[in-house]
Amino acid sequence: MAGRDWNGVRVEVTEFTCAGRVLHRLRNESSTRLGAILEEVGPGRCEPRLKASAPCPVQYKPQHMHFAPAGLELWGFTPDSRFVKDVGLSFDAAALRARVGIAEVSTADVPRLRFTDIRIWSLCKLLADEVENPDPSAQLYGDALTSAIAVLLFERPKSSVKVPVGLSPRQLRDAISFLDAQLPARVDLATLADLAGLSQSYYSRAFKASTGLAPYQWQLQSRIESAKRLLLETRLSLDDVAQMTGFADAVHFGRTFRNMTGASPAAWRADRLT
Repeated sequence: MAGRDWNGVRVEVTEFTCAGRVLHRLRNESSTRLGAILEEVGPGRCEPRLKASAPCPVQYKPQHMHFAPAGLELWGFTPDSRFVKDVGLSFDAAALRARVGIAEVSTADVPRLRFTDIRIWSLCKLLADEVENPDPSAQLYGDALTSAIAVLLFERPKSSVKVPVGLSPRQLRDAISFLDAQLPARVDLATLADLAGLSQSYYSRAFKASTGLAPYQWQLQSRIESAKRLLLETRLSLDDVAQMTGFADAVHFGRTFRNMTGASPAAWRADRLT
């Protein structure tokens, strides 16, 4: 099992190999829970149950999820699986809505078994992929993902889609100054939103409307720009440049640098210094 916290949300990715019938009580009953099956192999299918002896009343669907309000007993069952990978999100629903800026909604206390929403499932998958990512920009990325999941889970549908308004010039200057001052350390989305006096969900949209980039993309791009300056202005090794710009090691730095520039750090440096 691998786990990590974003936005007050505990995210846990679990993989298990099994054979035959499996029945287990799902954890974190004191919290509101969202679970998504990411992968399952075997003739049997996984199902959430409200009682150990009562089959799930909802028919199987691919990429299904379950939502359980705090205090609800929930069981996981499969008649015959070989491999299962899932992601579970545990959180205080009221606290998360407050952090993201969502008013209280009646659906927050309604359990949902084997429901499907490709948008939420895809965000859960992206979140699961980031659980063991040591990169500092993964903090803002995970905060944004949990914020987006909360909006889709709790926010009432809007009758019309509004184009997000950008940050004010002062809010944008404050955001950029703060991000630059913190480089290459992790920054929480909640900290940036509080700095502007906005909810996280609105802040993310406003920041992107102003800059064309999500906050985590801006931070990552700034780190790459810092790396470029170090590559050109110093003779530091790639390991040293990686460490100074917040990357786990030279391999992680090189992969990210290539993805963003189309060249390895060594090739990029050599091309500009010859």
